Amino acid sequence: MIIGLCLCGLSACSALRIGYNQGETLIWWWIDGYADFSAEQAPRVRDAIHQWFVWHRATQLPGYAELLVSAQAQVLQPLTPAQACRWADALRERIGPVITQAVPLAAPIVPTLTPEQLAHIERQYRKANEEFREEYLQAKPEERLKASTQRTIDRGEMLYGKLDDAQRRMLAAGLSASPFDANVWFAERQAMQRETLLALRKVAAQGEASPGRDATALAELQALAQRAQRPPAAHRAYQQRLTDYNCALAAQLHNSTTPAQRQTARAKLKSWEDDVRALIAQGSNGSG
Repeated sequence: MIIGLCLCGLSACSALRIGYNQGETLIWWWIDGYADFSAEQAPRVRDAIHQWFVWHRATQLPGYAELLVSAQAQVLQPLTPAQACRWADALRERIGPVITQAVPLAAPIVPTLTPEQLAHIERQYRKANEEFREEYLQAKPEERLKASTQRTIDRGEMLYGKLDDAQRRMLAAGLSASPFDANVWFAERQAMQRETLLALRKVAAQGEASPGRDATALAELQALAQRAQRPPAAHRAYQQRLTDYNCALAAQLHNSTTPAQRQTARAKLKSWEDDVRALIAQGSNGSG
């Protein structure tokens, strides 16, 4: 079921509760790996991450729990492509507030980035792009299809348990006809990286004493957030084609599942709901 697969991506589908409770540290490591913050910057960054998690736990997790309750009922029933797309839309609607909340927390930190740190970010982008090429841009088409099929099978099995040979063949056939193009995805990824670096350098170029520097940082980050959520028209058209196709494939996989596989999925969704509700309770108790 597409909502389950999407939630897998957010939670890594393992030890959700432990992972979320360690989220502040994990996000710090990830961001610091890009920016290489100084001793003076680090406390501000850690505090911003903490504020974001407090907000997210209190305001966003209850909505995830309700989605998971609905998904438990749906996963036992047949699924149409339109229903699968509605689940995908429901999750995407929750991405906007997450980004919007992060922007004003990050804005005061951006003006403190040095030219050396911006150069470090650029190098990390290049490193991440090399990893992307290795994972998604294999030289031979058959190698790309094999890797894509295995990723999709792994995600399906996280929700439904082991897929049988017929289901695996169905996914392989479906992916071979998919409009997914890793080169298109990579080009959009690189475009966002270039625009991000351009925005960061624009803020840095104003100088530390500029009275409008913080306002410029906020405006630039808001523009980047809008750009990330609404890419150029040509890419949006590609995304829509891919989404429609993936919804149909997700429905096809779901409708091929056995009662036992659907019960496995329902139990997995229930376990995620329990984890989310435990995380909410931890926040209410002031712990976590």
